Amino acid sequence: MQKHYDAASIEKEMQQLWEENDIYSYRYDNQKQTYSIDTPPPTVSGQLHIGHIFSYTQAEIIARFKRMHGYNIFYPFGFDDNGLPTERLVEKEYHLLARNLSREEMTTKCTEVAQKYEHEFTSLWKSMGFSVDWNLQYETINPTTTRISQRLFLDLVKKGKAYTKEAPVLWCTECQTSIAQAELETVEKDTSFNYIPFEVDNEQLIVATTRPELLYGVVALFINSQDSRYKKYIGKKAITPLYKHEIPILGDDNVELDKGTGIVMCATFGDITDTKWYDKYQLPYKKVILPNGTIDNEIPFIGGLRVEKAREIIIEELVKQNLLIKQETMTHLVASHERCGKSVEIIPSKQWYIDILTDKDRYLQAADEINWHPISMKNRYISWVQNLKWDWCISRQRYFGVPIPIWYCKKCGAVILPQEKDLPINPLGETPKTICKCGGTTFIPETAVMDTWATSSITPQINRKWHEHDERLELEIPMSLRTQAHEIIRTWAFYTIVRSLYHTGKLPWKDIMISGFVLAKKGEKISKSKNNGKLSPKILITEHSADALRYWAANTKLGADTFFSESELMPSKRFMNKLWNASKFSFMHLQDFDKNLLLCKNKPHLLPADKWILEQINQTMLTCTKLLDQYEIGLARHEIDDLFWKDFCDDYLEIVKDRLYKPHIHGEKERCAAQYTIYYALLNILKLYAIYIPHQTEYIYQSFFRVYEKCISIHLMEWKINEEINNSILGFGIELKRVLGEIRKYKSENNLSMKTELKEFIIITDAIYIDYFIRESKDIKACGTIGDLIINTR
Repeated sequence: MQKHYDAASIEKEMQQLWEENDIYSYRYDNQKQTYSIDTPPPTVSGQLHIGHIFSYTQAEIIARFKRMHGYNIFYPFGFDDNGLPTERLVEKEYHLLARNLSREEMTTKCTEVAQKYEHEFTSLWKSMGFSVDWNLQYETINPTTTRISQRLFLDLVKKGKAYTKEAPVLWCTECQTSIAQAELETVEKDTSFNYIPFEVDNEQLIVATTRPELLYGVVALFINSQDSRYKKYIGKKAITPLYKHEIPILGDDNVELDKGTGIVMCATFGDITDTKWYDKYQLPYKKVILPNGTIDNEIPFIGGLRVEKAREIIIEELVKQNLLIKQETMTHLVASHERCGKSVEIIPSKQWYIDILTDKDRYLQAADEINWHPISMKNRYISWVQNLKWDWCISRQRYFGVPIPIWYCKKCGAVILPQEKDLPINPLGETPKTICKCGGTTFIPETAVMDTWATSSITPQINRKWHEHDERLELEIPMSLRTQAHEIIRTWAFYTIVRSLYHTGKLPWKDIMISGFVLAKKGEKISKSKNNGKLSPKILITEHSADALRYWAANTKLGADTFFSESELMPSKRFMNKLWNASKFSFMHLQDFDKNLLLCKNKPHLLPADKWILEQINQTMLTCTKLLDQYEIGLARHEIDDLFWKDFCDDYLEIVKDRLYKPHIHGEKERCAAQYTIYYALLNILKLYAIYIPHQTEYIYQSFFRVYEKCISIHLMEWKINEEINNSILGFGIELKRVLGEIRKYKSENNLSMKTELKEFIIITDAIYIDYFIRESKDIKACGTIGDLIINTR
């Protein structure tokens, strides 16, 4: 081993070693239990950042941990490369708008950009030392995935869980497509509360609204039937300002008495409440906002204008006609599209839906059947399910997505399904191989594609290759683990649970591991869309090493958010330097190590300190196993750190140092015992750290241990744990560390060099440890530079 650890060259060397020897391939062995991981396929929407490194590394550590516990590891990687995120990336990279291109041109550009970014993503994950089986890679729009996605869509149609209807839908006027409730995010915006008079029997009823541009589309006024101020007006007619439309005044208990004036206008459509009233009271529809975000040309005053400009002009007209009673500035929450940040409108449109409202109780039951890590994240899921208001709209008026495999009969409008054997199909370029039940032979193809979540929600089925000729029948559902960040609980976690229950009747996975965010500043996560991840992972790896990043990523409690700056990597580098130097010191004393000792049934006669450190390592392995089984990689790492820094380096190596250097004083057998102990202590410490810093631990293993051990890689070794704890020797270890601490403390407080001899030192301990201390006295005297060592009982 060279003087200093050269991470840049060694990490590449170790990655090549793993690849050449196929270390991480999924090998099914029916004698071993399979541990399967449903890994989030990152969306192809921009460069990966430190937040991705943080969360994906935490999950990868679990894969390594389970591999070293003897499981078959099914660890695939996918790329969510279809849908609106990829299209918006293409628009950004090529400085164009998708709507100005043909479908074929846009699809070609999306494919090119997706392949470019997937290559970059793969290169980054490999440079981080991820133990993925890349033979299991999938993309959410490749032919196999498209076929599985379409097959499962047809399964939902046949079960009555997927349906089409024309109804009010959430609509992004920027992206010009329908969206789902889960794609909304709320943002605070300053606006005005405008108080406007409606006329009733020559009286004025004042209504406060933030959406005066929808006055033309007002189809009713609503009053709470318990409101003593206004209930006399219920059942009467009102006249709208400016447009002079006659509309009904209706009573509904959902009207908030203390909001605005207590009278609410229902327009088609201002918000979700409007859609409910529209449906409940069978109100007429008046078109105002068009799919492109402009006002319908037929509407006086504001026709052809975009929404915000129309609001400005209509307020000016109200002022001009003395119809603006007053105006208040307010801040309120506005629903916006998470992909582009633009405000969302509600317009009627024919779309495809998956029924998610019918079975809410089953989804809530699922929350109790899945193991949530950390458990607090379960509440986020429950809250989302309880507040669902819309069925899941899965159709998108975009280009680059899995085609909805449907035609409509031109004669009767019936939905025509393809045969499963013909999948995958693109209805725009193919026709049904059958005629309609009505006898019709001409068909209209569905032009919409599926939302990207409609495919990524079936990753367990994609991993299994559901109903493909090479289906992985041994891969059971539920899978073992889902890993993801907490902001997509409402999308990826929820949608996957829905789809798995519908298609298999089973949960998609047993455990779900939720990571926290890396924050750029207080309350703001680092994200591709915000472009606030200043340091690219590629640069960080080059300058600091992958293992340094991995060690940092394992520093927090699961689910906790953390801040990041380059200075956060300094503890990682100090640790790696310490491990390197401790290994070099150990190997220096193991050059003449007798290999036969490893094969001999009778171990060397170990001294109490030797037995203690080996038992302490065993105890740490037990503790860490329990923590890692709960996915607490940070807490487990801190246990290992304490073992390595304090127990092994500060105490054990110090106490056996003289024994290693001076066998003529301590005895050859005693030195041999120390060598044996260091060999197994360091090897097991490396195995513990291997899940965190795979490159450095592998290199140290290959530098010395590979000659003695059978395994070609440390990552194919197992943590061997003895469940029977020797509490007596562990208790002695605590006492031994106390004694060493007292010696150091005394010398430090008296400004003495640690090499200064103490003529006499008295150890007072429990009777059960007396014999241990007597047998260990020579090491203690040498370590503490002590003349006479006196050992007494308490």
